[in-house]
Amino acid sequence: MSDVYAIISEVDQQIQERLVDVLEMRAADPRQRSMWETYLSEINFPPNARVLEIGCGTGAVSRILAQKPAVAQVIGIDPSPVFIARARTLSQGIPNLSFEEGDGRALPFDADAFDVAVVHQALSHVPQPEQLVAEGFRILRPGGWLAVFDGDYATASLSTGEYDLLEACVRAFRANFIHDSWIVRRLPQLLQSTGFDTKSLRSHGYVEAPESAYMLTWVDRGADVLLSTGSIGKETAEALKAEARRRSTAKEWFGHIAFASILGQKPA
Repeated sequence: MSDVYAIISEVDQQIQERLVDVLEMRAADPRQRSMWETYLSEINFPPNARVLEIGCGTGAVSRILAQKPAVAQVIGIDPSPVFIARARTLSQGIPNLSFEEGDGRALPFDADAFDVAVVHQALSHVPQPEQLVAEGFRILRPGGWLAVFDGDYATASLSTGEYDLLEACVRAFRANFIHDSWIVRRLPQLLQSTGFDTKSLRSHGYVEAPESAYMLTWVDRGADVLLSTGSIGKETAEALKAEARRRSTAKEWFGHIAFASILGQKPA
């Protein structure tokens, strides 16, 4: 089954618009923002830095980057025209931020054009991720930084005990919305083989409890996948969604995933 994000430019516009809301919900989560700020704070931005976010989605991280004191310009690029349209709307009034539609594996920029490139929760959705990392290396100036942050989706779980039925939704979510659940475990090798000197590799644990917000979308999307593939019937799909909401309302919810960040520097 294909990762929807991996073929996002081919996906029905209505589905893309629903995913816009999911991305902004995730961006509004203070626990997510805390992880983002932690790894972004490790980047050594030079004065008047020119920054590129590859796979920017609706531009939540780009908006943070544009407010960094040393940053002169931020460009976000994403293959989804729907995401880019929303990113432009949400960034109105930020003069040093712009967005372009494009594929991170074939960037429309000259070599040595940026000081920093950020790939935030995007690499796990990309077929041939080595091409995107190679493009990041190409467009960075000598001494420039590549920062990658993504989920270790192999660790994702909503289970509160053995044989928890919500785990079927998690597996279906991974199959339909994540291209590579194991990508963070290969990040050091991937960056080093491209030519980067790796400077920092950190794990960021994320727990959503005792109520749910973002992770509830995993259940909804996973149950919809199971229904659409004939694995379960409509009543079962609705029952799984209802159980997830019951746990959240009763403050019995628990969800966990590990994230990881890595910084790579292009040799001077």
